[in-house]
Amino acid sequence: MPLLARMVESPLSIDIRAGAVGRLAELLADGRISSGGRVAIAVGAGLGEEIAQTVRPQLDNADIFHLDGGTVDYAREFADRLRGSFYDAVVGIGGGKTIDVAKYAASMVGLPMVAVATSLANDGLASPVASLEHGEQKGSFGVHIPIAVIVDLDYVRESPLQWIKAGIGDALSNLSALADWWLASRVRGDEVDGLAAALARSGAEAVLYHTEPIESDAFLHTLAEALVLSGLAMSIAGNSRPCSGACHEISHAIDALYPGNARHGEQVAVGALFASFLRDDDFVGPLDACLRRYGVPRLPADLGLTNEQFCTAVSTAPTTRPDRFTVLEDLSLDSEQIRKRVDEFVETFSR
Repeated sequence: MPLLARMVESPLSIDIRAGAVGRLAELLADGRISSGGRVAIAVGAGLGEEIAQTVRPQLDNADIFHLDGGTVDYAREFADRLRGSFYDAVVGIGGGKTIDVAKYAASMVGLPMVAVATSLANDGLASPVASLEHGEQKGSFGVHIPIAVIVDLDYVRESPLQWIKAGIGDALSNLSALADWWLASRVRGDEVDGLAAALARSGAEAVLYHTEPIESDAFLHTLAEALVLSGLAMSIAGNSRPCSGACHEISHAIDALYPGNARHGEQVAVGALFASFLRDDDFVGPLDACLRRYGVPRLPADLGLTNEQFCTAVSTAPTTRPDRFTVLEDLSLDSEQIRKRVDEFVETFSR
């Protein structure tokens, strides 16, 4: 009997723990990524530079590049700089912007990329997607998934607490995204990838029911794993459906209409709670409780938005992903109906 299986693209190594950065050179050698340490290290501002100097004695053959941009053009310029020499791999050290630029540039020149995350603000650290600015908007671009992922919890704890809260929001939003994916399956026959959905859900639920303090190793390890699983879920699905639904449509609309108010993960947290409220999901209570427990934004005012501004974002949201079917497209609410539901939402969760 023939045995059918599929190959799943995933990192060769995932190391999440305190002091993980100290093993970078060992990881590159043992993983046969770069036995001689001839790598391009891309560092962002802040902790990225500090980590680069920490690993410098381990990797004396490495070249260090300082990144301060997050656009497609900037990532292409970095790719051109990589072509000026021979490297075994690209090591991106920093937050989401630095890692996304490094992922995009490495993919352009055909080099493996190692992600060293200094924060847990979003699920991009292990995803096959780079979120970069293009023109006046931010877009998602397909890239190769990192060949290895390192999360050093010591450095994560040094990052602003708001970034960790944003990561919590991004991880939990999977629950709403998956509910939208199943809704699209029922209404218009979209195919749901069960393995991708299982990974996205398991990571989100691990965070949902966690009760350890936000700065504890136990919680940060769980959050890091959840964000990595989100990246793998997107890789398996071949798109962002396991982790992106109405919650992300609303966030993209907020970015376009009211940029700079809050971080992506904070916006999708509010979007996820609102979308779950619209669907009357079973998990809306535990979701609200978890967001409260860790101080993650839940209401428009927490994002610096008025109810009216949030209504405008909800009305605009479906245009940000025209091919995506979510509860917003299913209900197809007019302006008056949106205002009524937003007011009900705020009243319900302000208690």
